[in-house]
Amino acid sequence: MTIERKACTAPDGVRLVYSAAGAGEPALVFIHGGFANRGFWESELKAFGPRHRVLAPDLPAHGESGADRVKWGLPEFGADVRAVIEAEGVESVVLFGNSLGGPVAIEAALLLPGKVLGVVGVDTFHRLALITPQDAQSRAEAFRADYAGTISKMVKALFHGDTDAALMADAERRMGGTPPEAAWRMFLSLAGYDMAESVRRLGAPLRAINGDLFPTDVVSVREVKPDFDAVVMKHMGHYPMLERPAEFDRLAAEMVAALVKLSSLAGNDLPSPFV
Repeated sequence: MTIERKACTAPDGVRLVYSAAGAGEPALVFIHGGFANRGFWESELKAFGPRHRVLAPDLPAHGESGADRVKWGLPEFGADVRAVIEAEGVESVVLFGNSLGGPVAIEAALLLPGKVLGVVGVDTFHRLALITPQDAQSRAEAFRADYAGTISKMVKALFHGDTDAALMADAERRMGGTPPEAAWRMFLSLAGYDMAESVRRLGAPLRAINGDLFPTDVVSVREVKPDFDAVVMKHMGHYPMLERPAEFDRLAAEMVAALVKLSSLAGNDLPSPFV
């Protein structure tokens, strides 16, 4: 199976690079988290390409995408994802988002009414809050003052202590490629973001595949989004697609099948990708 390297343009003119593989709907879109890149989803491009069109974009200032952006924020990242989906011309999608990619997926879904079968968080949506304005400011300044040291400290906090050291080192290496100034601006942009308000406007189902390093408060999320459900992987950190890709891919496939069935019950005539 061929994984294509493709590019399109964001609404503000930033060049977006993304990977694409396979064919079939619903398309699956995998959105990386902050400081990561589309390479974190290599296993999913290979695993799901035989049945689906699979897309994995680099968000601006990550991977190969441009960093020449004036306004930073989660709604802007959501518009970037929409640009990739529209460039591909797919009609139905399931959006997966890891970490910061979770709220990005929500913002993209809000811009794609009628196309999104579901939003699936990957170690995110533990609760519907990000960070306080004070935390956003302090974290932004920490990255500006000591980028490499702050990245190293952050990565160590995202894995269980007995995680393979080589895997952690590789994640840290790849996450160090985001320009420090862009990281600073990105964190500052989180200060005023209200994820619960966006989730209230989300018409598509909300799900999550989370690790157990951070507790998932299903009850509090359901107070905002009653249809929310989560699967928690035991002894798993922040990047299940890197730590145990086969298990993660199985759970993701089950999520997609359930969302396709739910869409069919709601009257949307979508073929099942698993027959």
